[in-house]
Amino acid sequence: MGRAKAFSLLSGGLDSLLATRLIMDQGIEVIGLHFITPFFGYSKKGQESSFTERWRDLYGVQTRIIDVGEEYLQVVRHPRYGYGKNFNPCIDCKIFLFSKAKALMGEEKADFLVTGEVLGQRPMSQRRDTLRIVERDSGTEGVLLRPLCAKNLKPARPELMGLVDREKLLDFRGRSRKPQMKLAEEMGLRHYPSPSGGCLLTDPVLGNRIRRHFSQSPNITVNDLLLLQVGRHFQFSNGQHLVVGRREEENQKLIELWHEGDVFLKVKAIPGPLGLIRGKADPPALLLAASIVAHYSKAKEREVVEVQYGTAPGELNELLHVPPVQDDQIAPLRF
Repeated sequence: MGRAKAFSLLSGGLDSLLATRLIMDQGIEVIGLHFITPFFGYSKKGQESSFTERWRDLYGVQTRIIDVGEEYLQVVRHPRYGYGKNFNPCIDCKIFLFSKAKALMGEEKADFLVTGEVLGQRPMSQRRDTLRIVERDSGTEGVLLRPLCAKNLKPARPELMGLVDREKLLDFRGRSRKPQMKLAEEMGLRHYPSPSGGCLLTDPVLGNRIRRHFSQSPNITVNDLLLLQVGRHFQFSNGQHLVVGRREEENQKLIELWHEGDVFLKVKAIPGPLGLIRGKADPPALLLAASIVAHYSKAKEREVVEVQYGTAPGELNELLHVPPVQDDQIAPLRF
């Protein structure tokens, strides 16, 4: 029998890294699969090679970064097992990602799949019953190995076949992070991420904003979702959506997310926020958007402010004269 090969679902957190290294230390070839969507990991989009090189240099792990954003939108829209505390479909998310990994296993003849799950660590997706549901619905029963808590579970096929030494697997359980941190120290791992959920759908503010947008927009796109993560947001009565940058880097992000039909606004001759309208930029919407952009500029105390607008950031050739909106007018429009 040749050398065993495994895929590991590498989230970017400590648990999946430890699980990967535990299996690598048994002489097994492991390839990390790092799936990204607009809700987690998307900052790596376009910089895949630098991140994979960093993981190889820091941790010795070979990794592939795979964008599954478009397909994942359907998981968020219609989760069979519902949402967590916010807008996070954690069980369906795992099923989707494990299914993707299982398909790659078949294509590349990997022997089994590794995850960093710990029994009882997360209340929704890492209970004993949900662990079984995820295996069943993703088609990974038998080939899925959870090295950090394997001794709390029945032996998986890789153990029964002798591909993996069960005695070298662990029995972590519950929410404490101390065992993982101790193991990282023993393995000599440094610069690993601090514990966190990582998924924007678990954030109360962003999760609610995204939920509202999903309910209103049947044709929501990845670009729309990335836009929801930038700046201050306002929604007008006819459905137009205004985003106002809070910092220079957010202004730049708005420029990067522009698509045809968007309109930019900026106070003339005064440094300040860039605004972007998505939706029908009719005269009432333009006037209201210009007043809001003026409100967040250094000209907010003026009675009338000149606001430039146009369909590209370098072509703000039209001009409006508007009073900045008052504080009490802002709250009903916040999205």
